[in-house]
Amino acid sequence: MRIYLDFNASTPVAPEVTAAMQTVLDAPFGNPSSDHWAGRPAREAVEKARAQVAGLLGCEAGEVVFTSGGSEANNHALKGVFFAKSAAQPHIITTQVEHPAVINPCRFLERLGAKVSYLPVDAFGRVAPEDVRRAVTPGTVLISVMHANNEVGTIQPIAEISRIARERGILFHTDAAQSVGKIPAKVGELGVDLLSVAGHKLYGPKGVGALYVRAGIQLEPLIHGAGHEAGRRAGTENVLLDVGLGAACELAQSWVGRRSIPDLRDLFWRRLTEEFDGNVVLNGHPTDRLPNTLNVSFPGKVGTEILGGLDGVAASTGSACHSGSVELSPVLKAMRVPPETGMGAIRFSLGRTTTQEEIEAVVKRLKAILG
Repeated sequence: MRIYLDFNASTPVAPEVTAAMQTVLDAPFGNPSSDHWAGRPAREAVEKARAQVAGLLGCEAGEVVFTSGGSEANNHALKGVFFAKSAAQPHIITTQVEHPAVINPCRFLERLGAKVSYLPVDAFGRVAPEDVRRAVTPGTVLISVMHANNEVGTIQPIAEISRIARERGILFHTDAAQSVGKIPAKVGELGVDLLSVAGHKLYGPKGVGALYVRAGIQLEPLIHGAGHEAGRRAGTENVLLDVGLGAACELAQSWVGRRSIPDLRDLFWRRLTEEFDGNVVLNGHPTDRLPNTLNVSFPGKVGTEILGGLDGVAASTGSACHSGSVELSPVLKAMRVPPETGMGAIRFSLGRTTTQEEIEAVVKRLKAILG
């Protein structure tokens, strides 16, 4: 039996999303920017999708910018603020556990003169709001902290950090690629100015995402050209993928808060502690984490070797093997997970189709491998 427990890496396209995309494969075929009979239906399809994304985020439709995915949304937020500000040396605050789609643009902006503070996190992977407050300088133009970590699932104190940002008049961005569709991510409750979404993380198609931009915020476009997306992103709208993302966001509203997935995750953890008493460690926050994410370590073991023995099970590790040595992920390093523990890390991320039978089967296979 093949078992998929890597939903944080990518989700399958939901049947409802496929059905919505099918309606626009043949028609409307016109350019959404064309004001004639062939273009207007395409424009209507895009704007319906925009409203569906806005419905999940709790914002106005006009505050949603379609992108090619979460990476572009993050790049647009970071680079858009940097190039829109006139500070001599713009200062950006982020954390050491961000996704590479935030860390690497920050590294790039440092080469262009930006000053970036990469804040540490605690053993659970959380950044302290007071550390953010202390990092603020007169030149700070942006704070970027992810909503939930993709590896260990830890949820950051976004609302607390947003209050600090508002007090100092600083823009606040959150990468919500892993959280949207799993936990509430209403922009008003979070208090953010910019928020990134990735379609393939919430049962939509790959190659599409969105960036929430609070009304009144001016960003330099990442892609220059004609005035698409209200002048914020040039390029003819991808009607098919936009419709897919919209349908995925509408469907996700009925899944946020459901107990089925977190109940299975908790069952999985209980079964692991029963079978490997004292020989399995939880990575990440015990309660403030994504409802589908279980990152565990088997101390003294190597995650890649364990996964190699779990024939047919799709999951991820928190380490990488290079020339016979094991290198921990930057996230586990930042959490100060001991190497002998971190090298045995595996991330199991559950999804809407995960069953108890699959969980029991994985526990049984782990028992056979580890004894």
